[in-house]
Amino acid sequence: AWLQVLELRRGDRVLHIGCGLGYYTAIIAAVVAPHGEVIGVELDAVLASRAGANLMSVKRVSVVAGDGCEFDPGPVDAILVNAGATHPRSLWLERLRPGGRMLLPLTDDNGTGILLRVRREEAGYVAQVVATATIFHCHGGRDSDLSRRLGAHFARGGWRSVQSLRRDSHEL
Repeated sequence: AWLQVLELRRGDRVLHIGCGLGYYTAIIAAVVAPHGEVIGVELDAVLASRAGANLMSVKRVSVVAGDGCEFDPGPVDAILVNAGATHPRSLWLERLRPGGRMLLPLTDDNGTGILLRVRREEAGYVAQVVATATIFHCHGGRDSDLSRRLGAHFARGGWRSVQSLRRDSHEL
């Protein structure tokens, strides 16, 4: 269901952060084939090595052992973040091409939160809550103050009104 929300198309260039052993990376590759490209990034070097071996025969797929919050993929059409963060990283937003889509679990310290779909438009970033989510933390994608604020916002039910993504300083 997560991949369907990304509206992947043939020829898309996709970044998969937290690719694990590469299962969903392989599915993404099949959807964007034959000319698309998928870059899987995995923080755990052992998992990244296994993903690389698992995906060796899949064309136009690469796996990088590294921090998905710091890795610069260049311009992409879609980003799947497979771990809970308190905020989208600026690098991720900047690398989305116009019309690009990102799926990101926004979570509090308990790993509970929302699954947010972000689309880059000319005027900014349109956001839509797709579902509630519970997932493990995204290394490098956490901010303790934002986590506290998100938890309070989620408790009030404020997540139901999300419609856009702002990059400037503002009140929740």
